[in-house]
Amino acid sequence: MNRWLTLIPLGVLAALAVLFIGWSLKREPTFRPDALVGQAVPETVLPILENGVAGNRNVDLKTAGVGRPMIVNIFASWCAPCRIEHPQLLALEAQGIAVVGVAYKDEPEATQAFLDELGDPFTMVLVDREGRAGLDLGVSGVPESFAVDAMGRIVAKSSGPLLTDADVERLTQALVAPSRALPTARTPAELDAQRNAAQN
Repeated sequence: MNRWLTLIPLGVLAALAVLFIGWSLKREPTFRPDALVGQAVPETVLPILENGVAGNRNVDLKTAGVGRPMIVNIFASWCAPCRIEHPQLLALEAQGIAVVGVAYKDEPEATQAFLDELGDPFTMVLVDREGRAGLDLGVSGVPESFAVDAMGRIVAKSSGPLLTDADVERLTQALVAPSRALPTARTPAELDAQRNAAQN
């Protein structure tokens, strides 16, 4: 009887192993969760890279686009795929698309040397030595890119390097979505109606 009791934990472990293997074989290997798509960019405040140092000016990632669409690119000087995708970022800059860089877990001097060597496609570079923005954005590795509309909402995400024109087009097309009025914008007639309602 005691011998059978000792085999129960082994049986449970074997059943769990079979379930796990079965689940992992059915799982799509290229699945990349886009959990933040449709949500606001996290309000992460980071210093701006200025001449190879983390400057005194800080910017909230959410407002880094200054009210216009942008691509937020998470990169690092130590990241080999970041070098491969760099020409695509330069092409985005040439098209007039705002690209905000976030130097993920990188030293500012190394980031500056990387940009001096390959060219600087960014409207600004934010220094994220501790990886705070990476945590807030749910980054699984660098590079990753996020298309952010003028309202500060993430409309598309790309995990991994932007290698082809199709990769870039998917992000830029998401930025072309019809613009909406700011929530505080009202027509004069709407303002009058609101004032009248408040007086009554």
